[in-house]
Formats: sequence, C-alpha cells, structure tokens
Amino acid sequence: MTSGLRGIQGRLLGAWLVGAAALASPGVAQAAAGPATNDAAMLSLAKASGCLACHAMHHKKVGPAYAAIAARYAGNAKALTILENAILDGHVGTWGVIPMPAYGGSQQILTPDQARQLAQWIMGMRGRA
Repeated sequence: MTSGLRGIQGRLLGAWLVGAAALASPGVAQAAAGPATNDAAMLSLAKASGCLACHAMHHKKVGPAYAAIAARYAGNAKALTILENAILDGHVGTWGVIPMPAYGGSQQILTPDQARQLAQWIMGMRGRA
C-alpha cells in the first residue's frame, strides 16, 4: 500500500469516526426527524454524520460537490436509489479512484431512511447557487 493511499484511508477513517461520534448527539436525531426538504435539518445531518468532511455544496473536496452529483443524475429515474445505495454501501469508480466509505450496514452511521433523505436533499442541489 502506498503512503498516499494510507493517508486517504486515514482521512476517511477520521471522517467516519467524527461522524460516528456525532451521531450520539441529540441534534442528529432531530435532523433526521424532519422532512427531506428541510435544508437546515439535512445540512445538520450531513455535518453530524461526517459527509461534509469529503463533500461540499458547490465545490469539489475529496469527493464531488453535491451540486455536481445532482447534475450528473438529473433525469435519471433511478437516481435516488443509486445515491442511497452509494451512501449506505460505499462506492468507488463513478467519480474517480478515491472510495466513499459505507455509512450504513455494519457501520450504522446512517439508517436507510436517513440515506434516502440525504439523497433527496442532494438531488435538490441542482440549479442552486
């Protein structure tokens, strides 16, 4: 394993640990309870679960911007399912070689409902400045 890959894995693990610790806070439960269209609640959930360690609204960080994700999947009838699965199961390849870690399953950072809400929120980023 190269030192570059080791560094990326360390940053991803750090983001995951921050997100996992944040889930213990009451604010995460409140953020998840609101409707998917509630920007403040979804932003709070994204922050608390560590998503914003790698993603930003309108510019690329480690991962793509949410607006770029929404633009790529605009018009795709399966977009919500694709994004929900990527959030829960992790993903690599669509946006390059840096893997996105799983936030569902045994990691239990996000529930399927929370992943669906985040996917809906992300798809709502298309066209926002």
